[in-house]
Amino acid sequence: MSAEVVFWCVVLARFALPLLIPSFPLPAILACLLLDGVDQTIFQAFGYDPPFYQSYDKAMDVFYLSVAYLASLRNWTNPSAVRVSRFLFFYRQVGVVAFELTGARFLLMLFPNTFEYFFIAYEGVRTRRNPLRYSLRFWVLVAAAIWIFVKLPQEYWIHIAQLDLTDTIRDVSWFLPVLVVAGLALLAIVYFVVRPRLSPADWSWRFRADPLPEGIGEARERAAYQAAHRKVFDSTTLEKTFLIGLISVIFGEVLPGVQTSNVRLFLGIAVFVVVNAAIGLWAAKRGYSWNSAAVSFGVVLATNVVLVVLADVLLARGSGRLALTDTLFFVFLFSVLTTLYDRYRPIADYRAAAGGLSVRSRGQ
Repeated sequence: MSAEVVFWCVVLARFALPLLIPSFPLPAILACLLLDGVDQTIFQAFGYDPPFYQSYDKAMDVFYLSVAYLASLRNWTNPSAVRVSRFLFFYRQVGVVAFELTGARFLLMLFPNTFEYFFIAYEGVRTRRNPLRYSLRFWVLVAAAIWIFVKLPQEYWIHIAQLDLTDTIRDVSWFLPVLVVAGLALLAIVYFVVRPRLSPADWSWRFRADPLPEGIGEARERAAYQAAHRKVFDSTTLEKTFLIGLISVIFGEVLPGVQTSNVRLFLGIAVFVVVNAAIGLWAAKRGYSWNSAAVSFGVVLATNVVLVVLADVLLARGSGRLALTDTLFFVFLFSVLTTLYDRYRPIADYRAAAGGLSVRSRGQ
């Protein structure tokens, strides 16, 4: 197998695995994390050194973390944890964009990827316990502990010291034994100190996502919710603009055929977000909806292909145009994220509103 074929197989896997996160949150994100950790080793085993690996790696990370964030909107029952995850996710994206634009590695340490391990922590709790047990203070403390004790040392190791785990294990004879002993010590602490102090579990092991709440689980119910609560220009459209726009800028720095500026790319994405929001709201008010995610994606993809063709015909052809392959890639990426966001954001809003009503009713 040629090195180039291996490269594209790994890239395809890094696009496909994240799509399992909404249904199998913890196993899927751990698989993504593992593939992220070994992809460079796989490339080196086949004698391939991808150019701009750092940017490629960050782009792939951003994609699967974006799907994880959207999965948190779909699955997480604790609105406080959703708010913490929203901050951590977008804070990291700002840092990655700043890194891509400047090349300053310290920005990746200043804006650490705390969201990833926070997602794992939440899903780890959910496997045995009801996340609604825990308050905003608890989730903030979890995020702070991950930020300070896990991510800052890791970001320094990777991006400032620029050390590779595989190379360090190979070159430093004592490193692997110390790493094994530290891992065993951590497991011992968890088993003998932390585990006995835990409250009883609420249920047996859960690795699949929980069922959606009644009243919002069906596509027609989500469409009705959007028709009743959405506007074309609202906070949802703004969040989606920054979600997809920042990701597109990051990928724009990686793809060699992108000749347009980051500002033009972001503004172009913003226009497409607004147009999609208008079309989606129009469809929701007329009751158009599809329970199948594949069908929804196909409709969104076809709509955006038509919009791109119309834009190409109507707008002047300047030097800022994207190559055809890059245009198709951005349409695909945009359509995947738009489909997931439009399906999952109403679920998070519904849960948050239901939680607010419950709190007010208890106070009366």
